[in-house]
Amino acid sequence: MGLQVAIVTAMVGTIGCDRVSKHIASEVLAGTPARSFLGDTLRLDYAENPGAFLGLGADWPPEIRGTLFVGAAIVGVFVVAGLGWRLRHVPLALVGLALFAAGSVSNLVDRVAYGSVVDFLNVGIGPLRTGIFNLADVAILGGAALVVAATARLDRPAPPSAA
Repeated sequence: MGLQVAIVTAMVGTIGCDRVSKHIASEVLAGTPARSFLGDTLRLDYAENPGAFLGLGADWPPEIRGTLFVGAAIVGVFVVAGLGWRLRHVPLALVGLALFAAGSVSNLVDRVAYGSVVDFLNVGIGPLRTGIFNLADVAILGGAALVVAATARLDRPAPPSAA
């Protein structure tokens, strides 16, 4: 029961925080210059991204972009469900899959409803910077990292036992 609560909490919390943060970014940051914090380590810079992660495919025709991104999301649902079934006995991997799915769903909602995703976060030091991203992207990458970390030891052979 505790794992199910953790999974639902991760999903609802991720989608809720992402939706609220995108709304605030749209209301406060849209049409204003980027804001810098922590010695320019963090920038809040509003962008509407019609592409995928970090703008991939943003210059593709809208019909192709929409079809491919929605199609990929549908395939992704089946992949995540299959992985969830396969990893059902690995709690950390299931939480990672929940974060990955929630971030993907939240970005998909934007893409279907508005044709683009609101991005507003940028981090870096000096000229070394990330692209502009949002909290759903953080959940997607964090969830993928949890799945990798949780499953990395599953493929290793057991050490020989002392006889």
